[in-house]
Amino acid sequence: MVRLLRPFGRAVTYTRLLHLCISIVWPSMLLFIEEAWWTWVSAAVLLAPVGLVPAMRTVEGLQARLLLTGHRHDGGSTDIVVTPSASWGDRGRLVVWLEARLLLGCATSLLTVQLLLTSVDLVSSAFGRNVEEGVLLLLDGHHWWHVLLAPLSLGALALTVLGSGHLIAALAHRLLGPSPAERLAALEERTEQLLERTRIARELHDSIGHALTVAVVQAGAARAAGDPDFTDRALVAIEETGRAALEDLERVLGVLRESGRPVGSRPTLTDADRLLESARASGTKVDVDMTGPLDTVPGPVSREGYRILQESLTNVLRHAGSVPARVRVAVADGTLTLEVRNPLTDDIPGPGRGSGLRGIRERAALLGGQARTGPDQGDWQVHVELPLS
Repeated sequence: MVRLLRPFGRAVTYTRLLHLCISIVWPSMLLFIEEAWWTWVSAAVLLAPVGLVPAMRTVEGLQARLLLTGHRHDGGSTDIVVTPSASWGDRGRLVVWLEARLLLGCATSLLTVQLLLTSVDLVSSAFGRNVEEGVLLLLDGHHWWHVLLAPLSLGALALTVLGSGHLIAALAHRLLGPSPAERLAALEERTEQLLERTRIARELHDSIGHALTVAVVQAGAARAAGDPDFTDRALVAIEETGRAALEDLERVLGVLRESGRPVGSRPTLTDADRLLESARASGTKVDVDMTGPLDTVPGPVSREGYRILQESLTNVLRHAGSVPARVRVAVADGTLTLEVRNPLTDDIPGPGRGSGLRGIRERAALLGGQARTGPDQGDWQVHVELPLS
């Protein structure tokens, strides 16, 4: 019994009834002009051009969110949209919604009023009071058992309120919900958000991981060298690397704080000198061969190329230490080629180990390129080819 009565303790049960009653307020005003069936037909005809107005979907959507779903009108947990109609299909669904809401509102209002009056008539008749001829029941005489029929009438009233509320809510989700094009756009936006989060995670790994690796290598080398001049140079390198990492961290956190803010000022291959100087400051001899117009490389390719180069140099420092490294960056024939090679050491990461190497392969795959990592002719190599188109 408690479970059956639970819906009547929820505000949304009564706001749905209110939503239906609101739909017949203005058509009811036509009855003051002339009480005839055609007044309701006129109201239905007038709703058709109203539904063609794009802004009406916003009005109806806000009403439906507030009164039918039980959520805040500005909440995002409902399938009812509040944007203006963007196509004729949206306008057509809105016209059907307005007509259905009017029809269901008329039927529900009439039925609830009559069932309520019938309950009152049954109780009055049981106590010997004269009752005018009802609409739903014809009461003959005064009988005590009429009062036993009152709960049935009230039960029908409750079912009418609940049933009409569920029906209008279902219609709202069907007719005021997003169109297939809007659902596709929302799915694409969600996908972009997930990809952005993945990219941010990679950037944090690459940037902070690189800075920590440089700092650890520099600190270890300074402690082992015992040379004050070398220690000063190591501290300067650690400071510069840490400052650059803090700038990257602040920028990434800014993107997280402001999800609608475009990602800007990300480093590209034209800023590769910062990476090379950081690696050289860590004691690694870096030979660089850059050919081709780097400034013509498209932004996404250049930015991802910078991160690939950063992760490759980080791997050299982390696994090989202060060993010579050869870096080749070439732009030719519509392809960006990145290659980092260093002599093999005992600590050789396997092709599938480490999130850094996996991240390099994933970045290349997302841009339609390919990456090879592993031993090659006595060296450890990272070879990446990215298409520029």
